[in-house]
Amino acid sequence: MSRGKASALIVIGTPDATLEALLEESGLSVVTVADCAQAAERMASSLFDVALLPVGADAAALAVVAQLQEACADTPLIAFGPDEPALTSAALRAGATEYLVWPSPLSVVSLSVAAATARARAAATALPHTNDSGLLGGSPQLAAARATLARVALGTATVLVRGETGTGKELAARAIHAQSQRRDAPFLKVHTPAVPDALLESELFGYEKGAFTGANARKPGRIELAEGGTLFLDEIGEVSPLMQAKLLRLIQDHEYERLGGTRTLRADIRVVAATHRDLEHLVESGAFREDLFYRLNVVSVWLPPLRARREDISVIAQHYLERFAAANGRQLSLEPSALRLLEAERWPGNVRQLVNVVERLVLLCPHHRIGADDVRRGLDEQLEFFTQAEPARGPASAPRPAPPAEAATEPPAPSVRVGASAPELSGLHFSSAVRPLKEEVRRTELRAITKALHYAKGNRALAARLLGVSRRTLYTKLEELGID
Repeated sequence: MSRGKASALIVIGTPDATLEALLEESGLSVVTVADCAQAAERMASSLFDVALLPVGADAAALAVVAQLQEACADTPLIAFGPDEPALTSAALRAGATEYLVWPSPLSVVSLSVAAATARARAAATALPHTNDSGLLGGSPQLAAARATLARVALGTATVLVRGETGTGKELAARAIHAQSQRRDAPFLKVHTPAVPDALLESELFGYEKGAFTGANARKPGRIELAEGGTLFLDEIGEVSPLMQAKLLRLIQDHEYERLGGTRTLRADIRVVAATHRDLEHLVESGAFREDLFYRLNVVSVWLPPLRARREDISVIAQHYLERFAAANGRQLSLEPSALRLLEAERWPGNVRQLVNVVERLVLLCPHHRIGADDVRRGLDEQLEFFTQAEPARGPASAPRPAPPAEAATEPPAPSVRVGASAPELSGLHFSSAVRPLKEEVRRTELRAITKALHYAKGNRALAARLLGVSRRTLYTKLEELGID
């Protein structure tokens, strides 16, 4: 069926009678229906460029979004409702491509509808855009992650990619960009832990001439250079509280100023952030802003660790074996015993660790067939990887810089030597946050198991694989912690 005049479908009326008139004035043919059943019937028999769906806090309204998305997957669905982060996230998970806070200026709604109709028309006439996310494997867990990436790529919402170190979070961010309407614009990455706090602001926002000693000319920041495209903030959980406040304004209002500047600039970018940290725990401890967390977590994509998708290990190993062998002018193959050994490993460093081991095997294996003994030697020689926990700092490690004196909110903690006697401890005032070790261990186990069950959608066998324990161990812990 050919498309004529651009058309919009408004479900269950509108919260403002003037919206329909405004959309018609902008050149849209507007159809209003009373309920989801009528909407699905009209969308099945007619082509619409966009659908607008008012939603509330009730589950029935969100079911409308899910039903229409399932019935007409190619039609962009714009949901609008109260400014509630949980509702925003639920609507986007249900299938909405965008969520607008209501009330909003009618001009904002009109611009969003115009952008959605333009994208729909371009998609209807353009050649299919193919993209390989680079996330190798065919496991159900990875397939679900890839499907979520493809869905959120079509929208405009901020995306938070979560997963352990080495699971491919940057690949996921690039896949979102490559499948989005911004794919022809820049994709810029900022690895936040690698940039000192003193430089991160100028790196992101740029600076004006004379902003500081050595600033001899204006320099655009990554935000400005990514105009029209995607800005990827890697390891967002490492950002300082000061930068968190500035990023909140950028994501919430799309506004910023260059360092040393007075003019407010607009940012036409999409932010994709990634972290391996437990942001909810950081919010509870006060190390991460709650409002920034909710702005980042509009859509969350979780990448499963390699131990949760062991069927993908041989696919990844074979792929990189061929790639590295070709780059080094060699012809190599993996014996079945070598593949079985690779599949049996836990891979705490995930795909990144596996790729490093395969490259080492290509470089060091003296023959053309890589066997189990070669793999064992490669694993014995590898460096130790750390994923979730930060490695302990030895005596030779540089100490962490002390916070500025003016930022201190509590007096420094008194030093206590190991094995101090009761009289030495009697004058100290311990925080109420300090709990008995047994209680701390119980809380940590409860948090980890709850999170694993959430990611595994209640599948206890998968949750045990995520936690790296046997099912019997998990069942024992569930009983001890009183989890049904």
